[in-house]
Formats: sequence, C-alpha cells, structure tokens
Amino acid sequence: MADKSKLSLLFSSSIFLFLLLLSISAAVSAPLHLQTLLPRTLPSQPTLSWTYSELESDSLAEIAELNTVSSNTTLEMHLELHHLDAFSSEETPERLFDLRLKRDALRAETIYSLVSKAVARKPPRAPGVRSGFSSSIISGLAQGSGEYFTRLGVGTPPRYLFMVLDTGSDVVWVQCSPCKNCYSQTDPIFDPTKSRSFSGIPCGSPLCRRLDSSGCNQRRMCLYQVSYGDGSVTFGDFSTETLTFRRNRVGRVALGCGHDNEGLFVGAAGLLGLGRGRLSFPTQAGRRFNRKFSYCLVDRSASSKPSSMIFGDAAIPRTAVFTPLLTNPKLDTFYYVELLGISVGGARVRGIKPSLFKMDQAGNGGVIIDSGTSVTRLTQPAYIAMRDAFRIGASNLKRAPDFSLFDTCFDLSGKTSVKVPTVVLHFRGADMSLPATNYLIPVDSSGTFCFAFAGTTSGLSIIGNIQQQSFRVAFDLAGSRIGFAPRGCT
Repeated sequence: MADKSKLSLLFSSSIFLFLLLLSISAAVSAPLHLQTLLPRTLPSQPTLSWTYSELESDSLAEIAELNTVSSNTTLEMHLELHHLDAFSSEETPERLFDLRLKRDALRAETIYSLVSKAVARKPPRAPGVRSGFSSSIISGLAQGSGEYFTRLGVGTPPRYLFMVLDTGSDVVWVQCSPCKNCYSQTDPIFDPTKSRSFSGIPCGSPLCRRLDSSGCNQRRMCLYQVSYGDGSVTFGDFSTETLTFRRNRVGRVALGCGHDNEGLFVGAAGLLGLGRGRLSFPTQAGRRFNRKFSYCLVDRSASSKPSSMIFGDAAIPRTAVFTPLLTNPKLDTFYYVELLGISVGGARVRGIKPSLFKMDQAGNGGVIIDSGTSVTRLTQPAYIAMRDAFRIGASNLKRAPDFSLFDTCFDLSGKTSVKVPTVVLHFRGADMSLPATNYLIPVDSSGTFCFAFAGTTSGLSIIGNIQQQSFRVAFDLAGSRIGFAPRGCT
C-alpha cells in the first residue's frame, strides 16, 4: 500500500514537473511580437481652417434652411475637430509640445483632486437645497479643459463660435456680453440680446437645481459658477439656448452665459461638456441622437485631415469592439471602464493584475477614458511592470535621456524604420491593439522618441488621447458601453 502511494506521488510530481518545463519552454520560445514604427517629426502648428465655413455665411445662416430637431426627432451630426495648438501664437513644434505636456500635468492633477474630493464628500445635498457659491464645483480645468475644439452656432440666428469639447466636463458655457471680465477669444463675444431663442432659467426650476453650485439674481433668475483646478472661474446667467451643428438646430440646451470669466482660459468662446453628468450635452440632448456619439482623433504628425465627431446611430462603427461602462457612485462625470491586463510583445505582462485597476465600492481607483488628457497614466505598479517589459523588448534600440514625465526614451536619429514590441490593452470584452505611433512618440526635433505612458501614485488610471489616436472611440450610452474601432478616422 505504501509503495503504491509513493508511486502515485512520484507520478504526480513527474506530471507537474513536465507541465512546468513545458510552460517555461513555451515562454522562452514564444516569438516577440513586433511592429514597424516609421519615425516622424513633431507636428507643426495647425492652421485655423474650416471645410464647412460656407454654411456660416456671415454667421447668419438662413433659418428656413436649417433643420430644427425636436425632442422626438433623432438626428445625425458630423463635426470637424481641431487641436488646441491652432490657437497658439506662432510657436515652434518643441514649444507646442512643451505647452501640451504642461496642460496635461494640470489636467491629470485636477482629475485626481476632483475624484478624491468626490470620494471623501458626504452624500449629495437634497434637491432644492441651495449651498450658494461657497462650494463651487471643480470641473475639468481652464487650460486643460480639453485638447480639441469644433465650430458651432449659438443662438437664433446662429453666431458661429469655436467651442472646446471635453468628455471630462459637464456644464456647457459660452462667454457673453456685457463682460465684467472676459478673456481674449478668436470670435466676437456672444451677445444674448441679439438672439431670439435665448431664455433665462428661473431659480426654482429643475434645471437650476441640477447645478452643483447655483444662486439667484435680484430678478430671481438662476446664476451658475464653475471653478477650475488652476483657480480660473466662469460666472454668469444660467439659461437655455439653441445650438446649431452645421445645418441641425438643437433647441433649449441649458448653458452658462458667462459674464465674468477669469483665469488661464484659451482662445475658444466656451466649452461643450460631453461628460456623463446631469447637465452635459449628451445627457440633455441624448434622446435626439439615440444617446450615441463618437470621435476619432488623427495623428497630426502623419495626417493633415481634421479629427471628427459624429452624433447619432452612424457614430457606432460595425467594426468596433465594446467594453461595458462602469459607474462611480460618487462622481458621474467620467467614463469608467474595466481594464484587465496589458500585453507587450505578444505576452501578457506578469504583475499586471485586474485588481490594480479595480474601482472599490467607495469610488476609489478604476480606469477612465478621457479625451482631454494626452498621456495615459497607469497606477505605478502596473506602469513599472509594463515599462520594464517594453524596455526588454526594445533592448536593441539606443537609449536616450529621460524627457519630462517620460522615463523610457530612445535615440532614433537617422532611422527611417524601426521594429518595436506590440502593446495591447485588454479591456473586458475588448482588446485595443495600439499602433506603434500611439506609444512611441517624438519629443524633440533631434530624433528622441519616448514611451508615451506614465505612472501615477493615484489609484485612478487614465487612458489618454495619444493612445486613442486613429481609433473611433464610440460612446453608446443607450447600451452603457464604449467601443473601439481601429483605423476609424477614414
């Protein structure tokens, strides 16, 4: 009997040893998955040009020719998006990139601060209870409130203005005259007295109560205030107005008409909030485009075409793979998803477990998809494991000194083509296989390229717009999911 037990134990041990050796052999012999990177220079400053500017016709398109969209009508809208760099005065590519990284750092810091304050906050106040402006919200931030803008009409007849679009902000607002304080913008400042569709919102209305920070003027009309992480603030009348997207009019959109806008704002006239909050444009007007929208951000170093945004059923590509949207119980602005792991060079990175990206019941941690953050930030343990795997796979490339927040850089000067390890983000139900240009990017004009990820000591990870380039990122809010379609900008 004892001999039989020993024999059984010996057999089991042999099987275990065989399987272990087999797995080690497979790991060693597994070929490193590589793809080609064609090194390009930093993109130059884009110009402010619009392919459908003829629709504006002195900013006063004939109303009869515009399609008014009722709350029961579904529509489809296509918009051009352009990068914020177009608002900069004449700058070198190096200077533009430096400014972008500075905006990005401010943006990330503000998101982390916003989430931590929301998690620490007591349950939200009951509807109808006013707290005044002393507890004004922090929503995005001024210089970092979005990296892309579009052109749309405000009012009736429509006055066409540049507006920043941002998935990390909720309130829609525009600078209005008369100005107590207004920053410099490219277009004339919107005058609500010249619009037939402008209407103030009474203090007691449900719309006014949706604001996190509201007040009343002497005429008992609603006032709004939005404060930003860098100290900037916009304050004014909360109202409803008609917005015109090319030839489609969307009426009664609640927006802030800002008469006092102080701080480090950019040259756009205002902001179109695309977050998940109660006052964002998708929440307000979502039924009119079946609660679906998408964007595709081009790689500006490789294409002169504009980026694009689509509202409506056409926003969802057939080739998209989808991952479920998650909800933070303490904060409804951001788009949370579940990241399960990361592969580098064709192999899952050991040490990157789903638990590193999990959001707990209190709202800490998790992963968000954000259009206004440029560089993807991963929790520190995940980033270090991923970075080290990439360094091993790219050991044949000549290293270069660290640059700004990037600690893995290479000297590719004189190279016209290099092979680099593949990078895949594994979301629940959707794998996002990144093009090489989405993670190895130029940082100067001397041929230095850096691995475009960074670590964070915050528990929250952010998937930034560099990694989203060339994908159509589809927000199907009706289905509570986000999709990714490669080569989606065509």
